[in-house]
Amino acid sequence: MTVANLQVSGLSKRYGDFVALAPTDLDVAQGEFLTLLGPSGSGKTTLLSLIAGLSQPDAGAIRINGTDVTYGAPYERDIGMVFQNYALFPHMTVAENIAFPLQMRRTDAAAARKMVMNALEMVHLPHVAERYPRELSGGQQQRIALARCMVYRPSIILMDEPLGALDKKLRDHMQLEIKRIHRELGTTIVYVTHDQEEAMTMSDRICLMNAGEIAQLGTPDDLYFRPKSVFVADFLGESNLLDATVLERAGDQVRVAMPGVDGAAAMVYDPQVERGRAVKLMLRPQNLHVHDGVSAANADAQGVATISAKLTDIMVTGGMTKLYLQSQVTGAEAGKSLVAAFPTHRQGNRFEIGQTLGLAWRADDAVAIAG
Repeated sequence: MTVANLQVSGLSKRYGDFVALAPTDLDVAQGEFLTLLGPSGSGKTTLLSLIAGLSQPDAGAIRINGTDVTYGAPYERDIGMVFQNYALFPHMTVAENIAFPLQMRRTDAAAARKMVMNALEMVHLPHVAERYPRELSGGQQQRIALARCMVYRPSIILMDEPLGALDKKLRDHMQLEIKRIHRELGTTIVYVTHDQEEAMTMSDRICLMNAGEIAQLGTPDDLYFRPKSVFVADFLGESNLLDATVLERAGDQVRVAMPGVDGAAAMVYDPQVERGRAVKLMLRPQNLHVHDGVSAANADAQGVATISAKLTDIMVTGGMTKLYLQSQVTGAEAGKSLVAAFPTHRQGNRFEIGQTLGLAWRADDAVAIAG
């Protein structure tokens, strides 16, 4: 049985009439990398601040390694924190910054020096020990902040959007660095971000939050390929959401009717989705197969469904090409905006704006979500 390093039970927080965090339950296993993801105002930062002891809950409990720390001070919780603004002391050298939490814990000076150098080796920066924070790049400062946090080996490391101030290339590099350090230390990490790609890249599990509640908790694959709600499907990555009605269900697959297509099939993971239920058909852009001049048609014998759409724009983002289209079906979905994506071809783009294309998908390319 997996041991919970962090247990949150019925935790809630209000500010007057505003519910910042509805009663929330969450277990984080020893050594797990869990990301709290969500839009602004979703409750992710509120939950992190409660875990850190920076604010107190209205109800509920927090346990770290089985000890109730709900109303304990931050220094009593065996946690470390890394902030977006690094929070390094400008008048101290790098070594002195990293040694500071050890001094607060009255660590022997000789042992502290060794621990500081080990921490610097861990972040591949032993050569900057005598520099000051102002003499470092943003990425180096973030690694020093991480070294200071982990030097005393806390049970849990909390990270509050630590890469938000970095440019994309450096942010991508730091994601790999944090993952490497996490693997080597085996420390539990609770990480807050609003960046979907960051969450997908780094996490063992993602806790996606919305309006003070957990919308879905699971692995990156769970949330991306098996979303439980329209919010999850729409928030995590790009998605096309089409109206449909369930005609029949067999196990984890449904056959649906939708404008322009009868008998299209899709996967389903919600036990409440039954015959006659209105659903949203989620199609990821990379799962739409683009064909020249194909008209809307019913699903074929292999379960491949196709709708027609007019190409309105083309965007090449280096390795990927995105097509922006408007559906050509009748009814409520007429003119609906759609997007398809595929690897950029070396020979260039073969499509023209204004062209009518066919967008095809198989059953396992689509997910039916309760509308």
